[in-house]
Amino acid sequence: MKPIWKWIIGISGALLVIILGAAWYLSNNYKPLLENKLKDLIAESSDGLYSLQYDELDLNVILGNITLSNAVLMSDSVVYEQLVAAQKAPDNRFHIALDELKVRRLGIMGLLLNKKLNIGTIELAMPKVHMISQPHAFNDTIKDEKTKTLYEQIKDDLSSISVDKIDFTNIKFSHTKIADGKQSTMELDSVQLHIGDVLIDENSDQDTSRLFYTKTVDLSLPGFEYDLPDGFHRAKFDQLHLNTQQRNLFIGQVSFAPKMSKAEFFKKKGVKTTMAILQVDSINLDGLDIARLIDQQKIYAQNARLKNGSVSLYMDLRYPSTPKSHIGNSPHQQIMKLEQSIHIDTVHIDNIDVLYGETSKKYNQEGIITFNKATGIITNVTNDTIVLQKDKFMRADLRARIMNSGNLHAIFGFDMLSKNGAHTYKGSLGAMKATAFNRIIKPLVNVEISSGNIRKVTFDMAGTDYRNWGDFRFDYDDLKIKILGSKDEEGKRSGKGILSFLVNQIIINDSNPDANEVYHIGKVEYKRNPTHSFWKTLWQSLLDGIKQTAGISPEREAKLTQAGRATQNASTGIKGAAQKTGGFIKGLFSKKDKDDTDKKDAKK
Repeated sequence: MKPIWKWIIGISGALLVIILGAAWYLSNNYKPLLENKLKDLIAESSDGLYSLQYDELDLNVILGNITLSNAVLMSDSVVYEQLVAAQKAPDNRFHIALDELKVRRLGIMGLLLNKKLNIGTIELAMPKVHMISQPHAFNDTIKDEKTKTLYEQIKDDLSSISVDKIDFTNIKFSHTKIADGKQSTMELDSVQLHIGDVLIDENSDQDTSRLFYTKTVDLSLPGFEYDLPDGFHRAKFDQLHLNTQQRNLFIGQVSFAPKMSKAEFFKKKGVKTTMAILQVDSINLDGLDIARLIDQQKIYAQNARLKNGSVSLYMDLRYPSTPKSHIGNSPHQQIMKLEQSIHIDTVHIDNIDVLYGETSKKYNQEGIITFNKATGIITNVTNDTIVLQKDKFMRADLRARIMNSGNLHAIFGFDMLSKNGAHTYKGSLGAMKATAFNRIIKPLVNVEISSGNIRKVTFDMAGTDYRNWGDFRFDYDDLKIKILGSKDEEGKRSGKGILSFLVNQIIINDSNPDANEVYHIGKVEYKRNPTHSFWKTLWQSLLDGIKQTAGISPEREAKLTQAGRATQNASTGIKGAAQKTGGFIKGLFSKKDKDDTDKKDAKK
């Protein structure tokens, strides 16, 4: 072997010994410095609120690996109260415990020579995160002092921090909210969180491609259930997935429903109220402004899609009502009242079934009306007044199969900035059999539609908090109804032939145009009952149009009574039947107050 190779081997061996020795020295002597620096950094950056404890810190300088075992980051309650008194306390504090923290491929040389902290991966195994939220009024006020950026906080010790990947596996997360002396807790288990390409330097906070210094955050939640504080309802979903790079939020198998049966719900409520059940296979938010969602709890997105589901609403009229005014509670007014700011360009409704069921107080039966396979879009869904200055209308264009039979198309326009709830609604209903409505009419008013062909319905209406008005057109033929009697021993209802005959012959036109070729148009002018909801008011307005187009008027009811008197010699029961029928018509078609009738007569 030539002498030069001996020198090379000797020098290389000496360098290796020096490097290994240095690594051993750093591993054994730099470890205390690292531990102290880490603890001091945590304490200083949190004003003494947080402290770090762990069982073991293992440092391998050669490989750039650090392992922290049984680590706990906790807040000091005494320090927190001191910060509250000084009006410096944050609204949120954390208690974090994890089995193991692994840091891999930490660039020691770059850290020592250039103050650049470069890390390959950080893995946190089985972390338990407890977040405590306690809002303080002083955090809502605007502060004069400018908050330091993360880089400004580290620049004296480091010129940059970069991490290729951070993995949180099987997070157990709990959130406790303390407000107004009350405390509530929500828990999540088996949460997965993956963060990619983290960079903190003098320019990274200006990088619009990053969210909180990261390129990608991918969050997955498994099934979740939450019992609402009202004690009646439970909300849950089977899956939630958030991706910041795609700006997408997906929630699967969403439901909101009472925790009890329908009968038990109404019994416990004890008053007339509405029970709601919501089920949706999937909710998607695209173009989501995640920074605004996290920082300001504001929901801003380009599109939302509700796909495959149902909305069921039930009411039991057998329970006493608690009359209250519904003025100011229309759908668009409710959105404007939300404490949380919201702006969604377009909401897509895709295959949602809507059902309304009502149990009659008199007949103890439930009538049901359905709007099947509802689809459509709702645009400009927002309560942001700045956005509404450009376009103040929220619009809905919806289609459905009413009673799974006729094609219904409705278009709504809601003036979001109106002080009196201004809105418009127009639409049409295609050809269908009138008998399809027996499912709601028969149980509620003990009347059955024997026959009837609906050829077309169109309406063009407007409304406010106090009245609805517009045109209603109803084309139909062969309309006949049957008034039912009481049930016999076998549970069957007999028909009251004379009443049915009088109604069909005297009260209702069996077609429009009628037998005299006169086409009746409903000119609706409906004064709202303040205790009626928005939707009930809408229905009552359309019902007024139905009455007018069907030829039902006070004069025709008077003729029915006269007919009863004229035939009383033939049958002593006719007069009573006629009077009952007049009362029935008033109940069936929800006649207006006498003042409204007098106004119409005055116009004539």
